[in-house]
Amino acid sequence: MNVKVKVGIIGSGNIGTDLMIKILRQSDVLEMAAMVGIDPASDGLAHAARLGVATTADGIDGLVALPVWPDIEIVFDATSAGAHRRHSTVVTDAGRVMIDLTPAAIGPYVIPVVNGDAHLDAANVNMVTCGGQATIPIVAAVAAIATVHYAEIVASIASKSAGPGTRANIDEFTETTSRGIEQVGGAALGKAIIILNPAEPPMLMRDTVVTLSTGADEAAIAAAVEAMVAKVNAYVPGYRLKQRVQFERFGANNPVRIPGHGIFEGIKTTVFLEVEGAAHYLPAYAGNLDIMTSAALATAERIATHQLMREAA
Repeated sequence: MNVKVKVGIIGSGNIGTDLMIKILRQSDVLEMAAMVGIDPASDGLAHAARLGVATTADGIDGLVALPVWPDIEIVFDATSAGAHRRHSTVVTDAGRVMIDLTPAAIGPYVIPVVNGDAHLDAANVNMVTCGGQATIPIVAAVAAIATVHYAEIVASIASKSAGPGTRANIDEFTETTSRGIEQVGGAALGKAIIILNPAEPPMLMRDTVVTLSTGADEAAIAAAVEAMVAKVNAYVPGYRLKQRVQFERFGANNPVRIPGHGIFEGIKTTVFLEVEGAAHYLPAYAGNLDIMTSAALATAERIATHQLMREAA
C-alpha cells in the first residue's frame, strides 16, 4: 500500500520510543510524523530526531504547534493516566483518533485478537494494560466455548522494566485489567494482580491465568487456549505457553466458593504464559512493554486500514 496514515506519539520514554521504532521498521500503513515529550534531554526525542521524525519537548501544546500536526490522523499516548485526560480532549476535539496506552480507560478497551474490529470508528481506544494484553485473550478463549464464572490473572514483570509511569499507575493497572477481564474477556468476575520482581538477572514477563468455568471439557478448553496463543504470537513473537494447560475439576464434594457469586462446581483451568520482548529498543526481558507497543501497533494498523478503505470507497 503506497498511501500511509501519519501518526504521532505523546511520551518519549521507553514505551513511546519502542513503539516509534516498531512503526518505522514494521508498518506498511503507518508513517511516523511526530514524537512528543516534556524533557528536552530525553533519549527518545534524540532518537526520533536522528531518525528524521519531527520532535517537540513542549508536550501536547507543542504537538499542536508542529507544522505536521494538520496531517496527523492517529495519536498514541504513552504517558500516564492522569495526563491522558487532557491529551484525549485535545486530540479528539481536533478530529484525530487517540490510542491510549495508559490505564485511563476513557475509550473502549481493545485487545486486537479479541475485539480489534469492534471499535474502528471510536475517537479513543484504550489498550488496557500489559497484563491485560497478555491474559485477556486467554480468558476470552475459554469464554468463547464455556461460561467463565471467575478469572484471575497474575502478571509478574521485571522490576527494571517498570518505569515511573507504571509505578505511578499500579492501582489503575489492577482496576483497569480487572474490568477488561470482565468486559472483553467475558468473565462474570475478574481479578488482577501485578508483581514487580527485583530478581537479577531480570526475569522475562510471566503471566498466570486462572479461570473457573462450566460448559466445556478440558480438551476443548486446551485447544481454544492453544489457538489463541498462536493468534497473539502472530503480532507478539515472544508470546508463548510456558507449559501445558493445567486442569482441576470441582464437584459437589469439593466445591469452590466465589465471593459474592456462590458455590462453583466445574473446571479450574490454569495457563502459564511467558512474554519475551523483541528487543527493538527495550531489553528482551521487558516483554510487558513490548506486548503493549505491539498491540497498539496492531490496533492502529487496523484503524488506519479502515480509514484508507473508507476514503477510497
